[in-house]
Amino acid sequence: MSRHTVKPLHRIYDSTIQPFNDSTWRSHSSFRARGAFTLIELIVVVTVIVILTGLVLSTVGYVRKKAARSRAETEIAAMSAALESYKADNGIYPRDPTANTATDALDARTMLDPVTTDGAVYRAASLVLYRALSGDRNVDRAITDADKNFNIDGSALSPPLAQLPQSYLAFKPNMLSPSGGSGAITAITDSFGNSYGYSTANQYDPNKGYNPTFDLWSTAGVAPSPTPAPPATQQDLWIKNW
Repeated sequence: MSRHTVKPLHRIYDSTIQPFNDSTWRSHSSFRARGAFTLIELIVVVTVIVILTGLVLSTVGYVRKKAARSRAETEIAAMSAALESYKADNGIYPRDPTANTATDALDARTMLDPVTTDGAVYRAASLVLYRALSGDRNVDRAITDADKNFNIDGSALSPPLAQLPQSYLAFKPNMLSPSGGSGAITAITDSFGNSYGYSTANQYDPNKGYNPTFDLWSTAGVAPSPTPAPPATQQDLWIKNW
């Protein structure tokens, strides 16, 4: 009868079970450490987030600026059409009754700042435009019998008009300053928050302005200096009717 060799119990134990010694613990700890973020990995992640945020913000800024330009183009087209209707009824485009003031004085060639340096002339000229096209001669945001007493430059009429001034354009509240739909109008503002430019300077002096009819523009929120190169002139960046 053959005899089977029986392994000693301690050999069976040794061949199947590895003792949980210090070396095994260190290996397990290293595995857990490798599952955590390192400082370099955190820096890389933060950098990627910052770059993506910058791209998103720049895209949003571009979209907003494009929308603002589109709105200004639409408003200039609407005012230009209203000016043609005004001329059809009155024989002339809106212009200050007193020569070389407001619309005659605003020169699109040289007056580039609708906020500070040239701001007063911009606002005065845009008010002539507003009174003429809206019919609101006393700039109180309503057309009433009181408006019969005023000319398009705000001066008193004597005798007053026999009927209410004609309205050629209904200005939206966001086109007028101050915003909010209340208070006496101080200017027609573009989508960049600045006064539109309206000028008849070329009618007064051929060396000023551009059109013999009228100049109508938005400076598109562009600072008046330094002059960009290219384009060669500040006006190349404007939204305009010439």
